[in-house]
Amino acid sequence: MFELTILGTTAGAPTKERGHSAIALKHEGKVYLFDCGENAQRQARIAGISLFKINAIFITHWHADHFAGLIGIIQTMALLERKEPLYIYGPKPAKIIIETLRKLDEYAHFAGPIHLGYDLIVKEIESGLVYSGENCIIEAIPSIHSVSGVSYKFSEKDKPGKFNVKKAKQLGLKPVQFGELQRGNNVKVENKVVKPSDVMGAPRPGLKIVYSGDTAYNSEMVKFASEVDLLIHEATYTSELSDQAKEVGHTTAKEAAEIAKKAKVKNLLLTHFSSRYKDTKVFSQEARKIFKNTEVAKDLMKITLK
Repeated sequence: MFELTILGTTAGAPTKERGHSAIALKHEGKVYLFDCGENAQRQARIAGISLFKINAIFITHWHADHFAGLIGIIQTMALLERKEPLYIYGPKPAKIIIETLRKLDEYAHFAGPIHLGYDLIVKEIESGLVYSGENCIIEAIPSIHSVSGVSYKFSEKDKPGKFNVKKAKQLGLKPVQFGELQRGNNVKVENKVVKPSDVMGAPRPGLKIVYSGDTAYNSEMVKFASEVDLLIHEATYTSELSDQAKEVGHTTAKEAAEIAKKAKVKNLLLTHFSSRYKDTKVFSQEARKIFKNTEVAKDLMKITLK
């Protein structure tokens, strides 16, 4: 199960209603933050997301509306005496930028350098597998933007199939033996060996989510997002500004919907709206003409996927 919290949905300048880009993904007790725009930590606090639970932060690119909240989160974690390491992933020059933020932090403390009290580990990425956890992986592909950037895919690892209790009992198994089979081990019953495949259904595919970050229309996204449960795609403009979108490396709502349709995703969530738009309904109206299962993201919106 995933719980997503949309912390910010604006492009460029924040508005009274919309903050900078940041998405918190909660999975099995850990939180993964995708982008970290200005005010991300305050939004997280309002949403009830603990900074201690943030395991890693994944930045799509180094424009300020996607990373300016980092210095505040790094400092607050130190103030709260965090001990667990914090991982920050992003395209080059991630190491230079984070080191610069650390230097700015040190210059602000006239008594000497501040010691975080936890390890800050920066990993520069390009594409392919960028993170592997116990029950999930995160992959990336290059985006098409005015600076180097990536799009991310978060995938649950496949889950074991359902355990057939009735069949297990017919084979002479006792409840204390069920766990061994569910863990993938053979069990001996009298003179027979029962394999997990004898009582377990086919593996269940894990949930998958793709987050585009900032990008112009990217044909590679169709394959990358193929049949995912949720595609979170930027839609900075509507179609009347398609020329401007292409010029500055952004997508229209129509183009995002075309990608969703070609990729056969289950659901499309549009975000990253230009501050010139006061009413974001125009984005869903445009996209739904092409892809019906489209929603418009709102700040502090929560989405649960099972």
